[in-house]
Amino acid sequence: MTEPTPVLSLRGISKRFGAVQALDGVDFDVHAGEVVALVGDNGAGKSTLVKVMSGIYSADAGECRFEDEPVDVRSPQDATDLGIATVYQDLALADNLDVVANLFLGHELVRVGPQLDETRMEQRAKELLGTLSTTIPSVRTEVASLSGGQRQQVAIARSLLGEPKVVLLDEPTAALGVPQTKQVLDLVRRLRDRGLGVVVISHNMADVFAVADRIQVLYLGRNNGDFATADTTREEVVAAITGLRSNGKEPS
Repeated sequence: MTEPTPVLSLRGISKRFGAVQALDGVDFDVHAGEVVALVGDNGAGKSTLVKVMSGIYSADAGECRFEDEPVDVRSPQDATDLGIATVYQDLALADNLDVVANLFLGHELVRVGPQLDETRMEQRAKELLGTLSTTIPSVRTEVASLSGGQRQQVAIARSLLGEPKVVLLDEPTAALGVPQTKQVLDLVRRLRDRGLGVVVISHNMADVFAVADRIQVLYLGRNNGDFATADTTREEVVAAITGLRSNGKEPS
């Protein structure tokens, strides 16, 4: 049986900052309708790899393919145009604006005039948040009054306005309580159910095992394991993260 083609595939990605080799020949795949957790200790190269995928950094070497076509991602706009959306840990939300204004910030819908088309933006916001089954009380609620989990939901929903095919989530449950974490993990599952490829960067092994289909480990800028979540244990993944296992195998 032929393996399905990844929606996003990286091969041999390397990136150096002066004397520091941040990434060294990294391979990474995510398929449509799949959640992949990207894990590793501090300094493993996770953030650098995400920034390569999102166009903030250009790789020094390697190939990026999107829907099996070679692509050159040299800016965040290149990534957005392809269909790669990124939600960073700081969320970049405007606390003094309501949910609608945050969703369309910088991409407002206008009528002839030009005037903001508040009615159409509000309707689109309600439709989007409804399809994601979010817990946001009203699209006219100021973001400052939302919980951490609800704020994360707004940020993720905003990333979907451009109808991406891959969503990168950087530590989406960091600093959230148990109820808020559940809200976000449920939303990640709904993204997968919509057929999106989802990449979750996380240090939280409980969250990783709760939501990921596969777990890819980086160690000192290199691949050090690709695990099917259903077929592995937390101990095996932690051993790969800490270097006690090399490429998913016990060191000789």
